[in-house]
Amino acid sequence: VVGDVVAVIGEAVKHCADRFDLVFTSGGVGPTHDDVTIAGVAAAFEVPVVEHEDLRKAIDGVSSGSPSAALLKMAEVPQGAALAGDDDEHFPTVVLENVYVLPGIPELFEMKVLRLCDQLATEPYHLRQVLLSANETRIAAYLNQTLAEFPELLLGSYPKFSDPGFKVRVTLESKDEAYLDGALDDLVARMPADFIVKIER
Repeated sequence: VVGDVVAVIGEAVKHCADRFDLVFTSGGVGPTHDDVTIAGVAAAFEVPVVEHEDLRKAIDGVSSGSPSAALLKMAEVPQGAALAGDDDEHFPTVVLENVYVLPGIPELFEMKVLRLCDQLATEPYHLRQVLLSANETRIAAYLNQTLAEFPELLLGSYPKFSDPGFKVRVTLESKDEAYLDGALDDLVARMPADFIVKIER
């Protein structure tokens, strides 16, 4: 939670934008004096706040061309920002680089996020699992060899002490299904056959 202080918002947004793929802000985008998120995001990217032409047109449309100062504030964006979800019945979402500026009202926040889902969707991760009867000390070398051959593989090893059926669950994950299956085949080929309890594709 960040207070309604432009410099503090800017610092928090910059911190997150530099470290994470996507950043969502919530709140501070209305027409009142304490709605300073737009200015805070602009400060994070060291750009001025400007009036967005499309937002101004929309505001002119709902105010018969005579918008109040409060309404005009709703047309302000950080310079360089784009609009997402412009089929929205309310205002579209302001996006600057990897920062999405969303309203704080829970119902509106949820609606905006749902509208953005399709735009933000990426390839899913695919998962394969191998259940093993050997403990981690006996399989570590095989895991390392497969990882050396498939360095982009997400490979996990999880001991299970309470299941009589297996001792370790090994998970293999990748967005590239062919790459994943190649890694699985590599690992299975390296393992002694009696180590393998079950392969889950």
